Amino acid sequence: MLTETTEKYQQILQTASQLFNSEPDWVTFFREILGVDGIVRRHFTRLEDLTAFEKSTEFEQIQKWLVKLREQKNATDTESEPTRVITVRLPKSMHEYLRTEAHDLRTSMNKLCISKLLQVIEQDRIPTERTSSPPSRITKPLQQPVAASVGSSSTTFGSSQPMYRPAAGF
Repeated sequence: MLTETTEKYQQILQTASQLFNSEPDWVTFFREILGVDGIVRRHFTRLEDLTAFEKSTEFEQIQKWLVKLREQKNATDTESEPTRVITVRLPKSMHEYLRTEAHDLRTSMNKLCISKLLQVIEQDRIPTERTSSPPSRITKPLQQPVAASVGSSSTTFGSSQPMYRPAAGF
């Protein structure tokens, strides 16, 4: 007997399978399935429901398909979706660890970090801000222009134009 939740999981997996079989680039697959306007977020508007789905075998299969698509040569469609640059402040020791891990895995730091960002992290492993309370619904963050680019001497501070620069190594 299928429950409503099981049926929803299967419907999402079937949609993801159809898209995967059409051989899209990984960015398109991610956007359509897992992105903020993707099928998963449309079906699971409550954080609890999304978290439950992320523990399912269906979600695990979607993650495997995403990895396969990322392994392809021309795995990024920068024309249909521009790339954005973020700056992450981290201790030198963590940076060295990531650099060493990327070297050991024979990949770029960019690919390694994207792979890590695609992983599901339990909420209790994320430090919370003292003044914030857990969200009751999943909301789409406001879109903001990139403030500065990593490895570049130019910034957009004080500029009204967002800076878009394609990132290499996807």
